[in-house]
Amino acid sequence: MIEFNFSKDEIDDFYIQVGKKVKQLRELNNMTQLELSYAMGYKSVSLVSAAELYKNKKHFNLEHIYKMSKIFNIEISDFLQTKI
Repeated sequence: MIEFNFSKDEIDDFYIQVGKKVKQLRELNNMTQLELSYAMGYKSVSLVSAAELYKNKKHFNLEHIYKMSKIFNIEISDFLQTKI
């Protein structure tokens, strides 16, 4: 079995890049954090606000990515191409 070693910094950077991608898509779609939160089924901006910035290590999970792919009408794979 092949063993991979992923550094904590590498994983943190991945979550930061995904958060930046979400913010970019949200702004391109002229949506506020509150509008995106409502569209995802949340009643406040706390998740979106924190996860866009990776604040307190809060990040988007697969359910969030799935919902946002539908909201933004993009493929899930497009989301994970984190280079902006």
